[in-house]
Amino acid sequence: MKILLATLAAVSLLSAAEIKLGKPFTVKEPVALQTLLAHPDDYTGKTVQVEGRIAEVCQMMGCWLDLTNDDGQKIRIKVNDGEIEFPKDSAGKRAVAEGKFTKTELTRDEAVARAKEEAEEKGRKFDPSSVKSGMTLYEIQGTSAVIR
Repeated sequence: MKILLATLAAVSLLSAAEIKLGKPFTVKEPVALQTLLAHPDDYTGKTVQVEGRIAEVCQMMGCWLDLTNDDGQKIRIKVNDGEIEFPKDSAGKRAVAEGKFTKTELTRDEAVARAKEEAEEKGRKFDPSSVKSGMTLYEIQGTSAVIR
């Protein structure tokens, strides 16, 4: 019985452990995702820190994750291949991530290519006619993350 309790305690501690990825944080306080997305021009090009629940993780290389807030707003944290690999089983966990907030203007053709790639990654069908125009893409080029 004591061995069983000790094993359960050890598993509980391991499952509650933080996973630290990348460089140490440099920003003291996170910005609310709602604020970041409501005023993106105020943050573009700056290093920001955000926190939220992990909605999805790249299942190919672990090179991105999507963080959401309680209102369902979402931001993608994208990292350079080989620098950080997000655990593919992290969906549903909480995370704090830091990096440079970027804005990219995509033409319609670029938006189609991006949507097609995402659909392939997720094993979903894709109809190019569903993309009607170009888009503005906001992401964080991640340098640091803590997953809880």
